[in-house]
Amino acid sequence: MAGEQTVEIINIGDELLLGIRINSHLTYLGKQLALLGMKIQHCQVIPDEQEAIEAAFTTARKRSDWVIATGGLGPTEDDLTREGLAASLQRRLIYNEAIFEAIADRFLKLGREVSSIHKKQCHQIEGSQLLKNDRGTAPGLLIEDADTVIIALPGPSHELTPMFERSVIPYLKQRAQLSEGAAFLQLRTCGLGESSVEDRVAPIVQKYPEINLAFCVHLGIVDVRLSWANGVEPSDQLEQVGDECRLALEDHFVGYGEQSLPQVIFQSLRRQEQTLAVAESCTGGLMGNAFTDIPGVSKVFQGGVVCYANEVKILQLGVPEEIIEQHGAVSGECAIAMASGVAENLSSDYGLSITGFAGPEGGTKGNPVGTIHIGIHSPYGIWAKSVRYLGGRLDVKARAVNAALDWMRRLMLKQERVNRGNYSI
Repeated sequence: MAGEQTVEIINIGDELLLGIRINSHLTYLGKQLALLGMKIQHCQVIPDEQEAIEAAFTTARKRSDWVIATGGLGPTEDDLTREGLAASLQRRLIYNEAIFEAIADRFLKLGREVSSIHKKQCHQIEGSQLLKNDRGTAPGLLIEDADTVIIALPGPSHELTPMFERSVIPYLKQRAQLSEGAAFLQLRTCGLGESSVEDRVAPIVQKYPEINLAFCVHLGIVDVRLSWANGVEPSDQLEQVGDECRLALEDHFVGYGEQSLPQVIFQSLRRQEQTLAVAESCTGGLMGNAFTDIPGVSKVFQGGVVCYANEVKILQLGVPEEIIEQHGAVSGECAIAMASGVAENLSSDYGLSITGFAGPEGGTKGNPVGTIHIGIHSPYGIWAKSVRYLGGRLDVKARAVNAALDWMRRLMLKQERVNRGNYSI
């Protein structure tokens, strides 16, 4: 099965079509398959209806080499993936007692009794291979049907992800005869708009017609994606182009791949053996939460204070009342006092703060809605800056966090250069 191959995703679930749940499976599978040099050509999102499931598989089998389905393998009446797929393939569903015994053993270890409802999950499509589920009761299915391979995965992400990585990826590499090398390289940037990023990197990539250039814009983040026009090629060539782009991006370059702003700051703090604490008003803990996603961050992250009310700013952080009276809680002066206060109270080298009007209400003539003040307290000085963003409340909060983290990242980058004797801060 070598050569260019088509991949199709079938996401099954009423909750996806009703907007109750975000289709995170497509995002995850798209990234994982891209890393293998495989591109998704089609995606179907369908309801929990047997006829719709049967039709989706029948369509996919006619046009795709690989069909990967998610959801509908559970024990309830609306879990109909097995039935729909069996009907499409015109194969029987055969009860497998070994599956039920494995489910019963799992429940026994949890101190629970298995219900007969789980017998629905024990019907295996004739000729299929079972994929072990270490996190749940529904085994996955793998079926080789002529020139098409069909893989059915459970819906819960904590079950799907390990099953895909432990069972499916090794099978894909062997069956698809995937080449060694790199399918794409991603550079993460912050502080420039998409057009400005393109102005810097497009002239470089244009020298390499075999490389495609694409951009993905987040809230304050622009990812640059370099990929081979013809699948997978040696990684060192792609890295060479990526390095040229990195130099052109200067300090706007954050890192490669999915490296986040908090991860970069974490690594810098560890190198300098320093610590950070945060104080947040309008962002309500988003900035602190971003750090706690990182394993081992307790070595450098002291904690944070959410000081939404002025009384909390005064009592918990020691912000002088006169600063709030004279300049307001949304001001550079207050941001600096918050940063210094949290650094002192939590015995941290750095303090990083955010205060602002996220909207849709609030704001003043001098500080309209969307105005954010950021404060930094460091061993080398204190600073404040102001930014303003348009958009909804959640967007403004996310952009404010990224702006604060990016400013902190740049400050620490400069300090590391000073420590190496490159130039003064």
